[in-house]
Amino acid sequence: MKKLSQKIVSLLKKKNFKISFAESCTGGLLSSTITSISGSSKVFTIGFVTYSNHSKINNLKIPKKKIKKHGAVSYETCLSMVKNLAKITKTNISVSITGIAGPKGGNKQKPVGLVYIGIKKRNKILVKKYLFKNKKRIFIQRAAVNKALNLILGFLK
Repeated sequence: MKKLSQKIVSLLKKKNFKISFAESCTGGLLSSTITSISGSSKVFTIGFVTYSNHSKINNLKIPKKKIKKHGAVSYETCLSMVKNLAKITKTNISVSITGIAGPKGGNKQKPVGLVYIGIKKRNKILVKKYLFKNKKRIFIQRAAVNKALNLILGFLK
């Protein structure tokens, strides 16, 4: 992850881009991964850890009805998270992550390991759904961060 993070920070600097994150199930791990790179302060503006529904509603302005209808872990919520993050932060690239890191909390419709990652650059938005089979919490969190880093890299190239 370190090499990926270094590459991302370097590309963000070259493009003079700013990046922001709204994380749920990763609990700030994506922000930590980027800020572990020297010089990241030139490109990283803010990372929200919107772990609870309350924080998603109050900090990211996700409509309560949307979370009630689709759930905190859904395509719709992830999309709202990344769109609203971009509005709030005005960064070139915004990234959202929501999921179920386990080992408890899943069900048949939304099992442990289900993660949505959203990324927005200007008018281009992508929300991807992942299902990580390993049910260990730290594995799911790291795997989600790794997927997010790869998505960011793809958006930067």
